[in-house]
Amino acid sequence: MQEEKKELSIIVPLRNEEDNVKELHKKIVDACRKFAKSFEIIFIDDGSTDDTVKNCENLSPLKLIIQRKWFGQTAAFDAGIKNSKGNIIITMDGDLQNDPMDIGLLLQEMEKGYDVVSGWRHNRKDNFSKKFFSRGANLLRKILIQDKIHDSGCSLKAYKRECFSDVDLFGEMHRFIPAVLEMQGYQVGEVKVSHYPRLHGVTKYNWKRAIKGFVDMVSIWFWRKYANRPLHLFGGSGIILSLSGMLILIWMAIEKIFFHISLSDKIWPLIGVFMILVGIQLFIFGLLADILIKNYYKSQGHMNYSIRKIIES
Repeated sequence: MQEEKKELSIIVPLRNEEDNVKELHKKIVDACRKFAKSFEIIFIDDGSTDDTVKNCENLSPLKLIIQRKWFGQTAAFDAGIKNSKGNIIITMDGDLQNDPMDIGLLLQEMEKGYDVVSGWRHNRKDNFSKKFFSRGANLLRKILIQDKIHDSGCSLKAYKRECFSDVDLFGEMHRFIPAVLEMQGYQVGEVKVSHYPRLHGVTKYNWKRAIKGFVDMVSIWFWRKYANRPLHLFGGSGIILSLSGMLILIWMAIEKIFFHISLSDKIWPLIGVFMILVGIQLFIFGLLADILIKNYYKSQGHMNYSIRKIIES
């Protein structure tokens, strides 16, 4: 039997949040009933080692997804999204720092025509180290990704279901979903939301996640700039490098032939040859990457563009 569609799917990853799940569930239920919309709540246990799963057992309504081990928050979000059936998907953290009542603000902003609405923790209640890493990541994000979001780290976001028709989440990419969707032509908005200090449990954010987030940021920068034309990046760099190497060798030849300067104690000829060889390798790599990208799009059954709608008259 086909499952009944819902208006809202509330998706919350959990890892060692035993003291938060019951209160969080109650707040989500109260908020969704106030909005007078059909809803489902999906909790994803991401390898908890405490009583998180046990404390979820008697909660209703609830779909509880238990992963075999810890896979990370992004994987938990992906599992929740793929097992949801709401027309609008709401994501949020499980630490009670997001306010479920702010879901209404996201929905109001979405009525203006946005496909995605991201929460902005305008007045954050985190400790100094977490704010420091977050602000550094936001600065790099603005330089590399150039999206319009002030606070990509806020998990409280709303998406139309069609946003995830061609999106799979890996690494620490959940922070950059709006940027990825904006690259595909979706309309992204932002609204200020509340933020509360963590009362129970321990934050899962640390320097390791910051490094992983930076690596994913570089990956998204590449996809944003060169996913459709990798030959322009690698081939162009290879040509510049090879030409530079050739100019060095030509200058060395001029010095040897016309000025009778000994090159036996100079390293520049080796540098010139090295630059030419590396440049040729980069150019070949660009050709191969271009072939792989084209095969990728063909295998996925779609092209490197997205059509919002077609109007016939």
